[in-house]
Amino acid sequence: MEFLLSSYNTFLIVMAAIALIVFVALHFFEAGYGYLFDRRYGPPVPNKVGWVLMESPVFVMMWVLWAFSDRQWEVVPLTLFAMFQFHYFQRSFIFPLLMRGNSKMPFGIVLMGMIFNTLNACMQGGWIFYVAPNDYYADWFSKPYIYIGLVVFLAGMFINWQADYIIRHLRKPGDTRHYIPRGGMFRYVSSANYFGEIVEWTGFAIASWSWAGVVFVWWTFANLAPRSASLYKRYEMEFGEEFTSLGRKRIIPFIY
Repeated sequence: MEFLLSSYNTFLIVMAAIALIVFVALHFFEAGYGYLFDRRYGPPVPNKVGWVLMESPVFVMMWVLWAFSDRQWEVVPLTLFAMFQFHYFQRSFIFPLLMRGNSKMPFGIVLMGMIFNTLNACMQGGWIFYVAPNDYYADWFSKPYIYIGLVVFLAGMFINWQADYIIRHLRKPGDTRHYIPRGGMFRYVSSANYFGEIVEWTGFAIASWSWAGVVFVWWTFANLAPRSASLYKRYEMEFGEEFTSLGRKRIIPFIY
């Protein structure tokens, strides 16, 4: 058990360090998908296919980790598992079906997403089902973490889904122009969907009260904050004062 814990902690440190590298690199190289699509990241694949391929590995891997665990039916691990899987079922299988248009994403981005998502399943599922001490979640429902975390998680999910809905309905069928998203948390930030994800995984980290959850929040911020800055610049270039006059921040309301 000590060897497992030591190896797992090393894994978390390496993942946190890689996130720092990604955070710095993305200030120089835009993640080329969506509004920032760039063919340099590989041959294009349909967005719907790309999202399923990119997000589903974490959903499948978590099921595998759950199935081989001795903690399958312990109520707290099962609750955390349900929270995690609820997000990724929507993101892997529902979100792609809701997409409009025929946009594409580079296969290189899909592949990188697949690798990270598989490793993240090992981080989260590894802690919840294998590494956490046997008594770690004892009397968890008498403590505040799970309740605060669940509320924050659901709030972040709502913000994320609402922002996705707004973005999906910016265009009418056949329209290819770009528009400034408005409403919801877009009143405060230009990347409200990313803000929602950060809030969501912060809630999960609180609910699990684990370094694995913290590293995932750090990864989410390291990946999305530079992208939100790139999107902000694109909005400035394309819309000028119409956009800048809104006084929005990039991803964190009133701060950044």
